[in-house]
Amino acid sequence: MQKNSSYNQEFFNRISPIVENLFNKNSLYLVKLNKREMIEMLVTLFERFSPEEIRAIKDDDLTDRIDSILILEAISGTLNDLTPEQIKMYDEAVKRK
Repeated sequence: MQKNSSYNQEFFNRISPIVENLFNKNSLYLVKLNKREMIEMLVTLFERFSPEEIRAIKDDDLTDRIDSILILEAISGTLNDLTPEQIKMYDEAVKRK
């Protein structure tokens, strides 16, 4: 278990600056997401991969992957924030397509 814990800490230390940078560049993340919760979720999400697999991912690629996940997390609840009138407008726009 110690190995897993040290790996989680290693991964936490690697992704924290990436998440920090992405939050600084995208105000939507600041409004919609909790940075600490997102880091913890990402560590848990990537636990399914071996340390070697994660270490093999280049920082640019890892940043892109994390950004994609954060985008999905940020917009996933967007429809829940709409007023009934906005939802009606959205439904009508979707029907036209």
